[in-house]
Amino acid sequence: MTVNTPLCFRGKKILAPMVRVGTLPMRLLALDYGADIVYCEELIDIKMLQCKRVLETVDFVAPNERVVFRTCARERHRVVFQMGSADAERALAVAKLVESDVAGIDINMGCPKEYSTKASMGAALLSDPDKIEAILTTLVKGICKPVTCKIRILPSVEDTVNLVKRIEKTGIAAIAVHGRKKEERPQHPVHCDVIKAISEAVSIPVIANGGSHDFIKEYMDIETFQKATAASSVMIARAAMWNPSIFRKEGLFPLKEVMQDYIKYAVRYDNHYTNTKYCLCQMLREQLETTQGKKLHAAQSTQEICEVFEMADFYEETRAIFEAKKTSLETDTQDEDDQMGDPDVIKMAVRFDKREYPPQITPKMHLLEWCRKEKHPQPVYETVQRPLDRLFCSVVTVAEQKYRSTLWDKSKKLAEQAAAIVCLRTLGVPEGKLCEGENHPINKRKREDQERLNNRDHREDLAEPSHKKSNFIEETSDMNVPKM
Repeated sequence: MTVNTPLCFRGKKILAPMVRVGTLPMRLLALDYGADIVYCEELIDIKMLQCKRVLETVDFVAPNERVVFRTCARERHRVVFQMGSADAERALAVAKLVESDVAGIDINMGCPKEYSTKASMGAALLSDPDKIEAILTTLVKGICKPVTCKIRILPSVEDTVNLVKRIEKTGIAAIAVHGRKKEERPQHPVHCDVIKAISEAVSIPVIANGGSHDFIKEYMDIETFQKATAASSVMIARAAMWNPSIFRKEGLFPLKEVMQDYIKYAVRYDNHYTNTKYCLCQMLREQLETTQGKKLHAAQSTQEICEVFEMADFYEETRAIFEAKKTSLETDTQDEDDQMGDPDVIKMAVRFDKREYPPQITPKMHLLEWCRKEKHPQPVYETVQRPLDRLFCSVVTVAEQKYRSTLWDKSKKLAEQAAAIVCLRTLGVPEGKLCEGENHPINKRKREDQERLNNRDHREDLAEPSHKKSNFIEETSDMNVPKM
């Protein structure tokens, strides 16, 4: 299949895939400093297949609403999506899911960590050439973007070269080689001679990786490592994690400036503070015991991280811009809804905040109670989801009148509660908020039901022999103990 992308793997400086490090802020920063190609962190195929694609920044979001992979137009033609997979069909399904948003697809065949190898992924694939061939061939034939893979070297040079020659025949665009065996760690010397043997044995581009410890301390060292391995390109991991300005021809930026640049991207792209904190800690390294390092370690939010690095004003300004955009979007959406909506629907701009209500008491319950008291049919909710941002809006019909909130919510349940609030407020009926007290009939009934339950339990405690109750507790406890 023809590859319809300008991505080339010769003569490139590449940000390596790194778990927890290779997220969007780090990739964009590496591109700013001169990286030609950036790889995302390894993402497991099964997790990606559970995701749905969300627009603006392109987000692939898991069912629990966690963003698994985030990208944007800026890196679209230079980001390679690295995947952990041990199944050709799953790998293809994920590749098709992200294909239009990335420049290439890579299969991780070098990770030696247990979380990857125990599922027959990562370095475990090196002992199964048939599976390697099946996965890569399926991807090359099934998608239009270039396919690459990243391996570690085998115990012998001959076995490594033979494996790479077999990989080359699948039609992949390039192969990245971490010049260490799967049992070796960063403190072990990188085997430049093996990478060189591979480079000389195949015609596809070979990307050398693993030189941060022995070679790469500044930009000029990248060329030294490339010459030592005879590779087409160089992929940098830890040296870039410590200071991504390693990609600058003009030399390294001061670490403080680099960290502030990173934080700006983290705030602008709403990176989770725990990930931001982790990456900054990797940059600080030996400075973690300084006053600033200790403050960073104690930070519990993006705002607190910004305060540590004297960027509180930037945080406030950026959040203000976000809020203004959000308000503008909601206003535009509300105007559009008002123009297109049913004029007979009564509307208010309200949201349901469960913190304002007693536990297990909701506006929907109060509305249902009111309908029963007034002998109306029970409320009917009609909920729709907006494709653009996947938010929900609900219309409730009570006594042949419709009510809805003009604000869209992130879940069906929240949208229904908001609709119930609009109805209750229009009717002048208490909605059960904490500030309304406990004298509302539904609150009173709930309290009476709880009191009856407590009294019944007390009577049973008095009637039941203490030794029977003790045995029951022991038996119940045994049921919760996992079998060894």
